[in-house]
Amino acid sequence: MYRIGIDVGGTNTDAAILDENMNVIHALKEPTTKDVESGIFNALKRVVHESRIDCSKIQYAVVGTTHCTNAIVERKRLNKIGYIRICKPSTTAIPPFADWPQDLVDEINVHSEMISGGYEFDGRKISNLNKEEVKNFCEVVKGKVTSIAVCGVFSPVNKEQEEQVADWIREYLGNIHISLSNEIGSIGILERENATILNSALVTTGQMVVNGFKKSLETMDINCPIYFSQNDGTLMNLEYTLKYPIFTIGCGPTNSIRGAAFLSGIKDALVLDVGGTTSDFGVLSNGFPRQSSLPASIGGVRTNFRMPDILSIGLGGGTRVRNNDDEITVGPDSVGYELNTESLIFGGKKLTLSDIVTKLGKAFEDKKDKVKNLSSEVCEKVYEIIKDKLEDGIDLMKTSSEKVPLILVGGGSIIVPEKLNGVSEIIRPKYYGAANAIGAALGQVSGSVEKVYKLDSISRKDAINDAAEIAKKRASLAGADEKTLEILTIEDVPLSYLPGNAVLIKIKVVGDLK
Repeated sequence: MYRIGIDVGGTNTDAAILDENMNVIHALKEPTTKDVESGIFNALKRVVHESRIDCSKIQYAVVGTTHCTNAIVERKRLNKIGYIRICKPSTTAIPPFADWPQDLVDEINVHSEMISGGYEFDGRKISNLNKEEVKNFCEVVKGKVTSIAVCGVFSPVNKEQEEQVADWIREYLGNIHISLSNEIGSIGILERENATILNSALVTTGQMVVNGFKKSLETMDINCPIYFSQNDGTLMNLEYTLKYPIFTIGCGPTNSIRGAAFLSGIKDALVLDVGGTTSDFGVLSNGFPRQSSLPASIGGVRTNFRMPDILSIGLGGGTRVRNNDDEITVGPDSVGYELNTESLIFGGKKLTLSDIVTKLGKAFEDKKDKVKNLSSEVCEKVYEIIKDKLEDGIDLMKTSSEKVPLILVGGGSIIVPEKLNGVSEIIRPKYYGAANAIGAALGQVSGSVEKVYKLDSISRKDAINDAAEIAKKRASLAGADEKTLEILTIEDVPLSYLPGNAVLIKIKVVGDLK
C-alpha cells in the first residue's frame, strides 16, 4: 500500500510516494503554475508515472496548499459574510473589523452586529440570548451572504450560546455555512473573532481546493481517501477541511519541519527550509513544530488560532541579486516559479542566488559556462551576505546560547554555506529537496483544546481529563483512529488576575489515520 504527499510552494510543487513501511519510493519537483491546480496535477501525474506503482494500491493522498493564504493576501475568491458577536452589554467598545485593512473589509463584510449574551471567564452568563436580535440580523443578510461567522465572549469556556445562535440562523436562513469561534480560536475575543471571520470568508476557496484535488485524482483513476495538511503538522479529512479551511494556512513550512524530523530521525532541532523565494526557520520539539505564542497576522489581520513558530526571510534559490554603483543588494524579491526561465543558468537575464552558488562551484556544475562572466569577488561578497542573514535567523529562533543541530531541507538549500555559527552540525538528509511533500504524507491527525477551568470547583486532574476528552473528540472528527490517540502536550497556565483559582489548560493529542 502507498501514500502520496503533495506540497504547493511559491516556486515548486513537490510530490512524494511512501510505501507502507514509510520508505520513500519516489520524490520530485514540478514548477508551480499560476492556477496552482495544473501544477498539482502535473506533479501527481509525474510521480505516479515515474514510480510505476499500481494506482489501486494507493491508500490515501495528502495535499498541503497555499490557496487559502493567497486568497486572503490577494483579496480574491472570498465569500460575502455576515457576522454576529454575542456580547451585549459587555465588550461593545471596540466594534468588529476595527483593525482590519479597509480593502479586505469591503471585499467580505455585508453586515455585522453585536447581540445580547456572552459568558464570564468561569462560564457564568453575562446576559441571556435574544432570539429577536438573531431574527433581525438574518432578515438583513438573507440572500446577500454565503457564510456566517459567530463569536461569543468566552465561548471557549462555554459554547452553548454560539450553538444556539447557529441553530436559530439555520432556522431562518436554511443550510448556510456557519463558523463558530469556539472551534477555531482560543481565549482573546478580538483575535478569535478575526480568525472566525476569515474562516467564513474562505469557504468557497476551500471548496475549490477540495474539488480540484478530487478531480486530479479522478482523472488519474486514483480512488482513495483525501486529506489536507493543517498548520500544526497533522492532517484533516475532506469534511473537516471544508469546515475549517483556515487551518490550512501555514501548512507549507510545517510540512517541511515534519519531513525533516522523519528524514533525519531527530526530534529536537532547528529546521531550515530553503525554497525558491524564502528561507523558513522552524523548531522541532518532540517531532512536531513548535507552536507560536504570539498572535499571527494573516493578510494584515491579527488572529489567535494555532500557528507554527516560523521565521521567514526573503532568501531563496530565485532571490534577485543586484550590483549597482558598488552596492550589492540581495532580495527580498525573487523570480519565484520563473527560476527555470529567468535565471542566468537557465538562459535568462536576471541574476539570482542560484547563479551565484553555481559560479562558486557549489551547485549546477553542468551550467557553469552560463555564469563564466560573473565576478568571483562579487559572488564571494554575496555569499557572505547569505551567511550573515542565515546566522541572524538562527539566533532569533534559538532559546539558549547552546549550539543545536540544524536540519537543512528544500531545493533552494544549495545556497546555504557548509558552516554556520550557532549550530553544532548541519544535516542534509536524503530526499531533503522534497521534505515538505514527505512531511505531508506522514499521516497523523491531531485535536487540540484551550479552556479555562476554576480549580475551586474542579480538581486539576479532572480538568485535564475533561480537556483531553474534548481534544480526542476533535481529533476523531478530523479523521483519527480513536485507538491510536495519545496526548502530545499538556500545558496549564495559572490566570492570577482572575478569581476562583482559574487556570488555562492547553492539550494536544495525535493519532494515526483511520
